[in-house]
Amino acid sequence: MSSAGMPTPLMVLGTSSGAGKSLMSAALCRLLHRRGETPVPFKGQNMSNNAWVDESGGEMAYSQALQAWAAGLKPQCAMNPVLLKPQGDSTSEVIHLGKSVGTARAETYYEQWFRPGWSVIRQGIKELQCSYANSRLVLEGAGSPVEVNLQQRDLTNLRLAKFLRARCLLVTDIERGGVFAQIIGTLALLKPVERRLIRGLLINRFRGRRELFDEGRRWLEAETGIPVIGVMPWLDELFPPEDSLDLLQRTGKKDGAEIEIAVLKLPSLSNFSDLDPLETEPTVQLRWVEPGDFLGQPDAVVIPGSKQTLRDLAYLHRSGLGLQVQSFAKSGGHVFGVCGGMQMLGCSLIDPQGLEGLTSQNATNNLAGLNLLPLHTVFEQDKALRQREVISNWPDTTKVIGFELHHGISQPINDDDKTLQPIANDPSLGWVKKHEDLGNVAGTYLHGIFDNGSWRRHWLNMLRQRKKLTPLPITYPHHGEQKEQLLDRLADAFEQHVDISPLLEA
Repeated sequence: MSSAGMPTPLMVLGTSSGAGKSLMSAALCRLLHRRGETPVPFKGQNMSNNAWVDESGGEMAYSQALQAWAAGLKPQCAMNPVLLKPQGDSTSEVIHLGKSVGTARAETYYEQWFRPGWSVIRQGIKELQCSYANSRLVLEGAGSPVEVNLQQRDLTNLRLAKFLRARCLLVTDIERGGVFAQIIGTLALLKPVERRLIRGLLINRFRGRRELFDEGRRWLEAETGIPVIGVMPWLDELFPPEDSLDLLQRTGKKDGAEIEIAVLKLPSLSNFSDLDPLETEPTVQLRWVEPGDFLGQPDAVVIPGSKQTLRDLAYLHRSGLGLQVQSFAKSGGHVFGVCGGMQMLGCSLIDPQGLEGLTSQNATNNLAGLNLLPLHTVFEQDKALRQREVISNWPDTTKVIGFELHHGISQPINDDDKTLQPIANDPSLGWVKKHEDLGNVAGTYLHGIFDNGSWRRHWLNMLRQRKKLTPLPITYPHHGEQKEQLLDRLADAFEQHVDISPLLEA
């Protein structure tokens, strides 16, 4: 069912999770946008703790926000009407059209949430088609479309493709190996009506000269009757990861790095795209540290957000990594926490309703924080979801933009503590505690704080000053400009190596 007069929707399916569907969808959006179309990204159901908050205060997956920017549009939660946010024990928070509507267990999800999910998916499509006249939906699938035990209950792959009569592109990752079996096996498990929707095959992440795959291309086309419309090369670019597992691939040493920042890879890490701007800094080396690893002596420690703040905090205590962070700070090290990371730096955290991952029998317990910021946090049912523009007071005065996405409300334990200062003109957004000349411990609720180029450079220069390094230029663009350039380079490669005409032909 596609609206009369509107271009036929396109859909990017994958032979597996991690095949590259998200980035290929973004590349397709940018290419169509360049050609004068209005591509509108859409993923019916996504499972991710890397979230974005749109202008209306709706929660959506960051990957669909990235695709919206690729399409030249503002992200809106209708582009990802069902978002599942894993929170451990086979449970997920369920977000429908930007709002939290409950918690689902894996074994009962489809029984309880299939019909409501399909309803909001259709509602999201309708909202987008009404908002963007003559637009073309660019759909992204999830995982594999042929998981035989899930196909009857799959909300976001073949059901959606058939509903919209989408022309589908099947993407496979040659880096994983077994590319021929992946494609042939996937097509073999499709029903005839579904197979007819596949208009092209795309080989992703190919290393070496493309002509080395010519024999493979000819074999696939002869065997399947479907054109191989492109062979995308391996791109040495730092694209935003969709899943925290992708962070494990970011292990390379950076030539010329002068500052090392240790980032705690929490078990329930969320909003890890907050760290992307630091990755792009040529003089900064990020080192992801897991509980059980040795913290060492970096120039700073960053504690990012968490979907299960209390559980991750308890894990830091049990593993000994929390003690290492405390010792690091007390010896003069800089520590910075974002959202849940800031909450962990406080003295106490109380979760009366079990919102942040404690079991019900322990939900009223007061969990001690790392005791590095004199803050007290209480988790409440209402979630703060809003974009913000404020003036930062620390490490220098500058305008910053970002968004809030949190349950907890944090407050200073002692309002008269002169060593604790708000970092922005809205004092509820974060604090810094100055430890004489030893260093700073600070935190903020503002996701995207590092995206702000001037703020980020002020913060890095504070670290550089301690090492007597030359300050970096403060005038620096917002990370959004770097993302735009990255999307352009992605689209350039896509246009060079992929022929989308079979997807556009009637």
